[in-house]
Amino acid sequence: MREPTVSSLMTREVITADVGASFKELVQLLEDNGISAVPILDGGYPVGVVSEADLMPKEEYRGGTTEAPGLFAGRAEKHRFEQSGGVTARDVMTSPVKSIAPDTTASAAARELASSGVRRLFVMDSDGALVGVLSRRDLLKLFLRDDEELRTVIRDEIFGRMLWVDPFSVDVEVAEGVVTLNGDLERQSEVEIAEHLVRSLPGVVDVHNRLRPSWNDTVHTRQTEIFG
Repeated sequence: MREPTVSSLMTREVITADVGASFKELVQLLEDNGISAVPILDGGYPVGVVSEADLMPKEEYRGGTTEAPGLFAGRAEKHRFEQSGGVTARDVMTSPVKSIAPDTTASAAARELASSGVRRLFVMDSDGALVGVLSRRDLLKLFLRDDEELRTVIRDEIFGRMLWVDPFSVDVEVAEGVVTLNGDLERQSEVEIAEHLVRSLPGVVDVHNRLRPSWNDTVHTRQTEIFG
């Protein structure tokens, strides 16, 4: 059971701008397309990103006419002041581009978005060419997966093919992405593995595990870990 990759979730049609695009062109591009950031290309390859945050210093510092940050101002504040005087994409863009490979798993992409604090990652192939963009919203779409589709995958793939359990001996219910498992399995380890596999399935919100084992095969193992 393979986890979805970035290539299956990303948006392939990406609005871009050239490094020479004017400040006003950038504002118009964001407005016309209802986006909050645009990758900047130089010779067809991404070299930076211009977001709404990169354009705001123009107003914040009134085009660089207000007093410059003091000697002890932070690096971020000084950078915003420099951006306030920019007239092209090259002047105001943030670089380097936060990128990710197309074959990266969805969970790894989610961790990257969380750790970097950005709203989107630009997808680049092995040659450095831009092939798509992955946003937080693209990842959240996984949770729109149909309940009946999830139920079928859990019953047939997880129980039938991975655990070798008669899929119709276990009752699987899915409501709003929340999975409830009822039925009897042979071993406690199978109960725990089943819950782990279901929880890791893209689109699952939560799991109520009511599976009952015929015997607990994990007691001896745990006692050995404690006393051995």
